[in-house]
Amino acid sequence: MQINVRFLDNLKVEAKFDDYSLVADQPIRYKGDGTAPSPFDYFLASSAMCAAYFVKVYCAARSIPTDDIRITQNNIVDPENRYKQTWTIDVELPESISEHDREGILKSIDRCTVKKVIQQTPEFIIKTHNVLGRDDAGLMYNHNTASDAKTMILGKDCSLEETIQSMSSIIAALGIKIEIASWRNPVPHVWSVHVRDADSPMCFTNGKGASKDAALASALGEYLERISNNYLYNDYYLGEEIAQGDFVHYPSEKWFKPGAKDALPKGLMDDYLLSIYNPEGELKASHLIDTNSGNTKRGICAIPYERQSDKEIVYIPANLIGNLFVSNGMSAGNTKYEARVQCLSEIFERAVKNQIILEEITLPDVPADVLAKYPKIVEGIKKLEAEGFPIVVKDASLGGKFPVMCVTLMNPKNGGVFASFGAHPKFEVALERSLTELLQGRSFEGFNVLAAPTFNQSAVTEHNNIIDHFIDSTGVISWKFFSEKFDYEFAHWDFSGSTEEEYNYLMDILNQLEKEVYIADFEELGVKACRILVPDYSEIYLPEDLIWDNHNKALNFRSDILNLHSLDDKALSKLVKKLEESELDNYTKISELIGIAFDENTTWGQLDIGELKCLSLLALKRFEEAKEYVEMFMSFNDNSAARRSFYQALNALLDIELDEEFEITDYVPNMTRMFGAEVMKNAIGTVTGEVRFFGLPKTNSELEGLDKHLRLIESYKKLQKAKRQYASK
Repeated sequence: MQINVRFLDNLKVEAKFDDYSLVADQPIRYKGDGTAPSPFDYFLASSAMCAAYFVKVYCAARSIPTDDIRITQNNIVDPENRYKQTWTIDVELPESISEHDREGILKSIDRCTVKKVIQQTPEFIIKTHNVLGRDDAGLMYNHNTASDAKTMILGKDCSLEETIQSMSSIIAALGIKIEIASWRNPVPHVWSVHVRDADSPMCFTNGKGASKDAALASALGEYLERISNNYLYNDYYLGEEIAQGDFVHYPSEKWFKPGAKDALPKGLMDDYLLSIYNPEGELKASHLIDTNSGNTKRGICAIPYERQSDKEIVYIPANLIGNLFVSNGMSAGNTKYEARVQCLSEIFERAVKNQIILEEITLPDVPADVLAKYPKIVEGIKKLEAEGFPIVVKDASLGGKFPVMCVTLMNPKNGGVFASFGAHPKFEVALERSLTELLQGRSFEGFNVLAAPTFNQSAVTEHNNIIDHFIDSTGVISWKFFSEKFDYEFAHWDFSGSTEEEYNYLMDILNQLEKEVYIADFEELGVKACRILVPDYSEIYLPEDLIWDNHNKALNFRSDILNLHSLDDKALSKLVKKLEESELDNYTKISELIGIAFDENTTWGQLDIGELKCLSLLALKRFEEAKEYVEMFMSFNDNSAARRSFYQALNALLDIELDEEFEITDYVPNMTRMFGAEVMKNAIGTVTGEVRFFGLPKTNSELEGLDKHLRLIESYKKLQKAKRQYASK
C-alpha cells in the first residue's frame, strides 16, 4: 500500500491512502498543538484495534454478542531501553461464553496482522529520489531467484521471470506505478496477490498461481488485459475532454449516426448479431450510446472485430460489449495465441459452469489415483481438509467435451459450499486454476458466509444466482451436485500442444457448437491483448438488459445531478419526476447510477436515489412527500451517526411543520439539547430553505473537487496517450 504524507502547519502531518486521510500531531510538551494523536499513538492503537477486529470476526461467525466484551491494551516500557516494550492485551469476557469459545477468541487475537508483522521485525528501506514518486515506478517485490533463472510453467510461452519483467516494464512505460497491496498463501502451492495503481487505487486486479511469481505474473497480465480492453473504466464517465476528443475508446473506433426515428444505423453489427440482440426490433439507437462519453450528438461508438468464419470486419457497439459481456473473454499474454487460449478457456469455464448449475448436473469425482499424479495440488487440498474444509474434486468436462475442472469446498461450520471452476486445454492447468481460484484473495474466515446447497430449483436457476456465481462464485448450487449418481463418466482428458495448437483445439469446440466468434486484438499499449466475443454463449447478462437495464441510463441523470446546486425549482422538479418514473431502486447508489467515483467516505459517496429524492423534495418544500423518504432513511439507511442525527432532528421538525397546532420555536431549545446546535442549525435551515442539499458539496459537469474520479480519468489519459502514439506509427 502506498501512503502519501504531506506537511501541515506546525508539527501536524497528514497521511493519505486509498480514500482515507489521517492527521497526526505532537503533544504540546513536544512543541506540537495536541490537536490529534501522535504517529506513535496510532501505531499503538492499531494493535488493539486489529485484535478487536479478529475477535469481532470470530464472534460474528458464531453469533456471539460482543456488547459485553472489552479489549484493553497496555504497553510497558523498559526503563533501560524505551524502544523495548511489552504489550499486554486484556480481554474481558462474560461468563456466558463457553471455554471452547474463550480459547477460540484468544487464538483469534493471536492472528492479529499487526502483531505478526511486528514479530517478524519488518525491514525498513529508506531511499531518496530526485522527483518524489516519479522515479521509482515499478513493483514492490524482489525475486529470490537468480537473475538468469527461467521458470517455465504449463500454458505459457515465456518464463515467469521474463513475463514479470516484460509486463512490469510495459506498465511503467505507460506512467503507471503499480503497488502490491497484499499477498495470500493460505495453503501450500496456492498464492494470490492484489495489485493496484498507486495513484488511482480504483484500478486494481488480482492474480493467482501455484507460486509467488506465477500469481504476480497472473495479476500483471490481468492488469494489462483490463486496461487494454478499457474494462477498469467500463462503468465510469470519462469527462467532456475525452468525449470530444479524436477518439474515446480506440483510434480504430467508428461512430454511427442514429437513423430516422431512433432506428439502428446501417453498417452497425451484422445479421447474425442483430438476430440475437434485436430479434423483435425493439433495440433502438439510443440504447447503444456509450455511457463513458455520453456523447449523444456523436452517435454510437463501435469497435472493429474480426468475424472468424470469413475474416470480415464487423463493428460492434462499445455499449453492447460493456453491458452484456462485462469482463468475460479478455486476456493479455506473452504471445497472441497465449492470450487467445486464456480468453477461450475463461469463456468455456463460465459457460460450462452455468450449464452445470442451471441443469443441476451431477459431475463425476476425479479418482484418487489420477489426483495423485499432481502432488502439489494434493498437498494444497490436504491442507484445506486439515483446516476443517472437506474438498470434492470433480471432472466438469461433461464427458471429455470441454476442458473444465471443478474443486468444491464444504464448510461444516455453517453448511455452506463453494464451487470453483477452472479451464484450460491441459488437465493439470485446469485443475490448478480451480484450486487457486477457490482461494484467490480469500481467508478461511471468508468461507463462513458461504451459501448452503438447496433442493429449491428456482433458487438455483434464477438469473441473479448465475450473476452471483460470475461475480464472486458465492451463488447457490443444487444438492444434486453432490449425488453419488453421476450424469457423466470420468474422462481423463488432456490436450498437449503449442499455444497456437491449443487455440485451434478450443476453436474447434466452438465450431462443433456452431457458434460464430468475433475477435479484436489490442496491441496499442505494447502487450498482446485481445477480446473474444461468442454471441449467445459468452454473455454474462441477458440481451434484454440493453433495453431494460442499460448502463447508459446514466445519461438521463448525470448532468442534472452533478449540477444539482445550480438547478432551479422547475429543473429540480423535473429531475425528481424522472427518478420516480425510472422505477429505479431507491437504494441504488448515485455513484453507480451516473458513473462517478465519489469518495465513499463522503455524503456524495453514500448518497442513494432515495436520499437524493428526499433532499430534492425538501429543497422544493414538498414536505409531506419528503417526510416519507426521511422515515425510510431512518429505518433502512446504514449511514454515519451524524447523518442519522440530522435526519432524526429533521423528522421531528417536519412533524411540527406539517401540524398547524405546533410552532418550531417552542421546541428548539430542548431539541438543541438533544441533537446539538450544529445539527439543529442545518435541520432548521433545511426546512426554511436556507440550507439546500445538506452535506452535499457543490459539484459540476467539470467534476471539480471530485479528486477520486479525476485520478481515474488521469490514469485513462495515460492509455489514450499510448494509443495515440501507436496509431501515429
